[in-house]
Amino acid sequence: MLNYIWAFMILIGILYGAFTGNISEVSNGFLTSSKEAVTLCITMLGVLSFWSGIMEIGKRAGIIRQMTKLIMPFVNFLFPNIPKNHESREYITTNIIANILGLGWAATPPGLKAMESLSKLNEEKNGIKKVHISSNEMCTFLVINISSLQIIPMNIIAYRSQYGSINPAAIVVPAIIATSASTLAAIIFCKLMTRQ
Repeated sequence: MLNYIWAFMILIGILYGAFTGNISEVSNGFLTSSKEAVTLCITMLGVLSFWSGIMEIGKRAGIIRQMTKLIMPFVNFLFPNIPKNHESREYITTNIIANILGLGWAATPPGLKAMESLSKLNEEKNGIKKVHISSNEMCTFLVINISSLQIIPMNIIAYRSQYGSINPAAIVVPAIIATSASTLAAIIFCKLMTRQ
C-alpha cells in the first residue's frame, strides 16, 4: 500500500512540474535527492558497520552477557511466560541493549531472531504448526522495541552530522527524555493489556 502512495505522490509531483513549466526543477530535485540518498546510505553503512562490530566485540568479550544479567529482572518482569532458559531471552536482551545504546540497525538482527523464536514458542504452546495469532510476548516485544529507550541516539547523531549540524550530540538529553517517556508508556500499556 505504501508503494502505491509513494508512486502516486511522485506522479503528482512530476505532472504538476510538467503543467507549471517547472520540469527542470523536478529533474534537478531527483538528481539532488538521489545524490543525498547515496551519501547518507554510505554514511549510515559506516555507522552500522562500526557499531555492529562493537556489539560483536562486546558479545565475544562477555560485556553483553554482563549487561544481560543487569537487565534480566526487567526482561523477567516484561516476559514472565517465557521459559527461563529459552533462546528468545538472549535475542530480546541483545535487542534491548542495542536499542539502549542507540544502535537501531544493530538491534534489527537480534530483534528478528527474537520474534522468530517467540513465534516458534507460540506454536509449541498451542500445539499447532502455524499459528496466525501473535502471542502476548510477541506483542509486548514489538511494542517495547518500537518505544526503544535510547541513552545514546547514534543514528540521529549521524544524521545530524551528515547534514551539517553544529552540535550533532545536542539531541542526547531530549532523546533520553522522549524515549524514557515512550518506553514507560509502552510498559504500562503492555502490562494493562496482558494482565491475567
